[in-house]
Amino acid sequence: MLSLALRGMRTRWVTFVGSFLALALGVGIVATTGMALAATFDAPRHGPERFAAAPVVVRGEDRLRVRTPIGVRTRELTSPRPVPAGLATALARLGRTAEDRTFPVSVAGSRLGGDGGGTVGHPWPVAAATPYRLASGRPPAAAGEVVVTAGNGSEVRTGDRIRVVTPAGTAVRTVVGTVRPAGFETALFFTAAEAARISPVIDALVVHADAAAVRAVVDREERMAVLTGDGRRRADPDPDRDAEALTSVNALLGTAAGITAFVAVFVVASTFSFAVAQRRREFGLLRTAGATPGQVRRMVYAEAVVIGVLASAAGCRLGVLGAPRLASWMVGEQIAPRWFAIGGPSWPLHTAFWTGLAVALAGAVAASRRAGRVGPTEALRESAVDSGSMPLSRVLLGAAALLTGAVLLGTALVQDPGSVLKRKTYIIQPMLLIVGFALFAPVLVRPVTRLLTWLPARLPGATGVLARENASAGLRRTAAIAAPVIVTVALAASLLGTTATLEEARATEVRTQVTSDFVITADREGAALPPRFVERVRRIPGAVVSASRSTSVTVLEEGTALVGSEARAVDPADAAAVSALPLVAGSLAGLDDGSLVVNEEWMTTTVGEHVGVWLADGRKVTLRVAAVLSTGTGDNGVYVTPRNAGGAAVDRIDVKVVGDTGRPAVAARLEAAGRATGAKVATRAEWLAQSHRRTGGNTRLGMLMILLIALVYTGIALANTQVMATSDRVRDLAVLRLAGATKAQALRLVGVEALVVVAVGAVLGGAVAALNLLGVRSALRLLGVHSAVVTPWDAIGTVLAVSALLAVVFAVLPASLALRTRPVELAGTRE
Repeated sequence: MLSLALRGMRTRWVTFVGSFLALALGVGIVATTGMALAATFDAPRHGPERFAAAPVVVRGEDRLRVRTPIGVRTRELTSPRPVPAGLATALARLGRTAEDRTFPVSVAGSRLGGDGGGTVGHPWPVAAATPYRLASGRPPAAAGEVVVTAGNGSEVRTGDRIRVVTPAGTAVRTVVGTVRPAGFETALFFTAAEAARISPVIDALVVHADAAAVRAVVDREERMAVLTGDGRRRADPDPDRDAEALTSVNALLGTAAGITAFVAVFVVASTFSFAVAQRRREFGLLRTAGATPGQVRRMVYAEAVVIGVLASAAGCRLGVLGAPRLASWMVGEQIAPRWFAIGGPSWPLHTAFWTGLAVALAGAVAASRRAGRVGPTEALRESAVDSGSMPLSRVLLGAAALLTGAVLLGTALVQDPGSVLKRKTYIIQPMLLIVGFALFAPVLVRPVTRLLTWLPARLPGATGVLARENASAGLRRTAAIAAPVIVTVALAASLLGTTATLEEARATEVRTQVTSDFVITADREGAALPPRFVERVRRIPGAVVSASRSTSVTVLEEGTALVGSEARAVDPADAAAVSALPLVAGSLAGLDDGSLVVNEEWMTTTVGEHVGVWLADGRKVTLRVAAVLSTGTGDNGVYVTPRNAGGAAVDRIDVKVVGDTGRPAVAARLEAAGRATGAKVATRAEWLAQSHRRTGGNTRLGMLMILLIALVYTGIALANTQVMATSDRVRDLAVLRLAGATKAQALRLVGVEALVVVAVGAVLGGAVAALNLLGVRSALRLLGVHSAVVTPWDAIGTVLAVSALLAVVFAVLPASLALRTRPVELAGTRE
């Protein structure tokens, strides 16, 4: 049977080229993403960086640890407790200490030579415990002197005078020394007294003493940690940054691999099915010659195995070549961190190879069953017109896929509308609908074709009528060509449409909730606003000011799971004046130091009920529910008062102009205050535009990468199927020529047919996307968000244009080559 399969493949090599290319590409992408995924499982292990030369470091505990019936649960704290002054004094009795303070700084008009994302200030005495060493000059000795990071193209030199912005204000300082970059931050050092004036709290304490003695003293304080050895890494800037940076990369690559496998199975199965439909007469001859149904099926499986082995091997080679390039591209687009690189595990290649072979066999299952059902004489008598009937198994599978998609969507809308907006849901949902529509394609193609060709068929000339009848008669051919278009259009419209709709919904929520005239933030994300600036803004006449803090609260759900929620600490009266929160119960006026505002996703949503929570610094308190917000798109968090902010500093100010003072006067005062302290002042419209642009950038880029994969598959499938279909229509074209049609008219007919089939795929794919986006819109309405659905017409137009071009080219080109032979000779050919 293998030798027979090889002879058949050699004779019908055109039939199998597309399957080979599609499968090789799929395996290559799976291997590429698999190798990249393997590189995301383990972030590089760094030793202590910030305090590499410190024997013992004392700082606030940065992890919440809660004992539960199933073990200790931990969660990172967003605002670790500072080191108390009394504890610092007690530890100083054990040995020499150095107080570390970390605060944001910026240098106006100059560029420092560091490697980190933002510049921070420290007291110089702590530099001895860090990797920083003087490269030139001397340590700072007076309030106006600083030591800066130099190197890597720094523009600052010893002796320069620079304008430095700190939380205490702006001042001109003299550079008295430079240090080389450490690689994890860009630092600027002040005298110990000046650093204490700028940032009074002690963030960490370096102690030169016995660790056991230090622990004996520290254990008397709550929520404090003693770090030694590798544990000192917990005091590094963002110690989990490497692992966190890989989380989104892992999710993106996993999604790409999943969609690639789905599209590969879909395309390969469609190609095998069409190939079997083309070979009905061949299988009928084999059955007439005595072949059993089992032998026919085994021949189809043998062909699948040969293609699977060869294509999988080629795909693995593509993966080896493509993985480093993918990693380089992701780093260049800032999707992955700078150090991201492909490692050496071989298991992704083994996984990709056997996955490819399994996909080839899975794609041949339905085709082999159909081939085995061909009777000895049935195929020889069967006409070229497809009946459009479907076997019961296909009807049941299609109905199951559609019903599963509908039931999952309906259940989610009833029980948890927010789950519809999650990535896993809006990626899996269209896949089920795609499978269902594709399985019902023989039934759907004919009415859709007649609908689309109703007007062209009534235009002068025979092209419209012939295109309609040919597409309707060759249902298997039409369905096979339309299948990849269905996949690509459905994925493009569903994925990009859903992400764009969610972005618009979030923007709509923010526009509705933020009613202030101005929004002020620090000059870099995550930094705090200087206290002097906050006080200066509060004194502006005609301005209602709401200063808020980013914080978090954590709750133990069902006694086993620590669940954290982002929160904002606000003064309720000020917040009510500059915002319109979507309250469903209670009132913001009821918020006080003994209460909090939650959203509907919380386990406790009854106003007046008490709940135990951990604050951002690890303190456990019991707070009363003062009000409940609607869930919305999931961005409506928790609100507490500043007392329950865990020591977080003000990072945002909303300003509303009231009274007789005009907006220009308030804006001028805000701008002046911002220039003095480095704060960023924006109008409400400017802030909304900036926030909206930042939303989902990497997500959209990842979706575009996935859709590019689907589009490449569409190209391969269209080219292969069109070549296969056209090669079987040589006699039809010859008969058309003998009936009086010119070569140009015959080719025009072939091109129009190709466009009709692409249009059919676009309609069915659009129906899938419409159902998916309707579910997203319904979920948003149930969550109280009234936002329009955003349709990605540019992406859909690109997909259709590319599909139409490929379909026409690969239909017209082989037809043109075939028509070089005299029509009389072609009309007399037999298979």
